[in-house]
Amino acid sequence: MTLSGLVIATHGRHCVVETPDGERRICHPRGKKSQVVVGDRVQWLASEDEGTIEKVEPRRNLFYRQDEMRTKSFAANLDQVLILLAAEPEFSEMQLTRALIAAEAEHITPVIALNKQDLTALFEHALTRLSPYREMGYTVLSLGLKSGDLGDLPERLANKTTLVLGPSGTGKSTMVNALIPHANVATNEISHALNSGKHTTTATTWHWVDAQRQTGLIDSPGFQEFGLHHIDAMQLAAYMPDFKPHVTHCKFYNCTHLHEPSCGVRDAVEKGIINASRYRLYGLLFAELTQPAHY
Repeated sequence: MTLSGLVIATHGRHCVVETPDGERRICHPRGKKSQVVVGDRVQWLASEDEGTIEKVEPRRNLFYRQDEMRTKSFAANLDQVLILLAAEPEFSEMQLTRALIAAEAEHITPVIALNKQDLTALFEHALTRLSPYREMGYTVLSLGLKSGDLGDLPERLANKTTLVLGPSGTGKSTMVNALIPHANVATNEISHALNSGKHTTTATTWHWVDAQRQTGLIDSPGFQEFGLHHIDAMQLAAYMPDFKPHVTHCKFYNCTHLHEPSCGVRDAVEKGIINASRYRLYGLLFAELTQPAHY
């Protein structure tokens, strides 16, 4: 008889499945194509001390990135994505935009958090750079993780499943450890079980924030690139909240918003309603998504 479970870690062809009563078991997917990700709800079959995944339940969403060569899935069935940035190192607006678009495309709520409040001047500068995103309706939180200042982050995470995303050096580990004191121990135990040694720091891992196991926090490895090759270039503007209202004012239904006459988006840029740097990012992304593939 199959049992239900939650995938809390993956490495190569193995994964760790947690049962509703908290037991954890290493499982192997059946067949070559079965690709489970953290956050998947599965049906699995016990066999001695391990198990096999028999079925992956339908997903509400899947957060992933895709470049020309490969797809990298982060996690499934998310309520929100927490994009952690810092006053230093200086964040890339292009990477932030890519992550926000990927979240919008999967109907996942993004939350932006800026860390390192103690670096006063740099922090103020970074916060100013984020003001257009706040104006678009995104939540922007201010954190001082070094001094233990989590703001209202715990309340925003409560009873939700959140993927933590961000480049290296922003304080992700500090945040996870502040919210979940034994997170490192749990990660090391999973690493040991999967026998993946030093590679496991690059694995995506699920942590329970509360004893009731209602609040899930998924820690993901830092990344340098975030490909959007799974996004249709013609849909790009619809996934950008500052562009979306103006698309309906375009004369042509298949407007690229780059050179056509009577374009609602270009009019909004000229009037200063759409930030010029955001429009520049849009142009770069559109060009990237419409260039022929190189194999």
